[in-house]
Amino acid sequence: MKRSTLLTAGLLSLAPATAFAHPHIFVEARLEVVAAPDGSIQELRNVWRFDEVFSSSVVMDFDKNTDLKLEPNELAEVGKTVRDSLADYDYYMNLTINGKNITVQKPDIIHVDYKEGQLLMFFAVKPVEKMPLKGKLTFGVYDPTLYTSIDFPTDNELATVGDGFKACKHAVVRPDADEVISENKQSLTDAFFNDPTGTNMSKLFATRLEVTC
Repeated sequence: MKRSTLLTAGLLSLAPATAFAHPHIFVEARLEVVAAPDGSIQELRNVWRFDEVFSSSVVMDFDKNTDLKLEPNELAEVGKTVRDSLADYDYYMNLTINGKNITVQKPDIIHVDYKEGQLLMFFAVKPVEKMPLKGKLTFGVYDPTLYTSIDFPTDNELATVGDGFKACKHAVVRPDADEVISENKQSLTDAFFNDPTGTNMSKLFATRLEVTC
């Protein structure tokens, strides 16, 4: 239980509500949206690189033999913990097709590595229902509690893969926080910043890939 405490608490924001106003974990991410041969979404490939402070905490929590590094079996346990813990949060995936929210299946495995003081996770998820490349589709990754900041350093980190996207237009949208707040004053209440259960309103701030076919 102790080894799973940090990832569960950190990634699921099980901390005092006063902490939710700003992120405590920082992730640099890459998302590849892959088209299937039949013209639908096949899978979404994720790469997450965690900040050094959180990464070192994970090492302390999962380093069974106290050699200050993570062995393959210890890395596997980190991946299993995240795979089990983030299921209810849909692995922070935010997918829509023509305005309809789409959830994702549980990934087969979350691969974990530890390099140069940073924890890395690699995993792919598939939509629970078919997402044909028709109309407007959006793809993003965000933590609804705002405890984890997920950032795409460049627009190239939100990519499409496959011939199915050739007839589509795509753009990376990076919302301006001040504009979002100004346009949603009636909705963004104190509860939004302090509710430990999270709120879907946070997706208004999230970087996303918009695809129109």
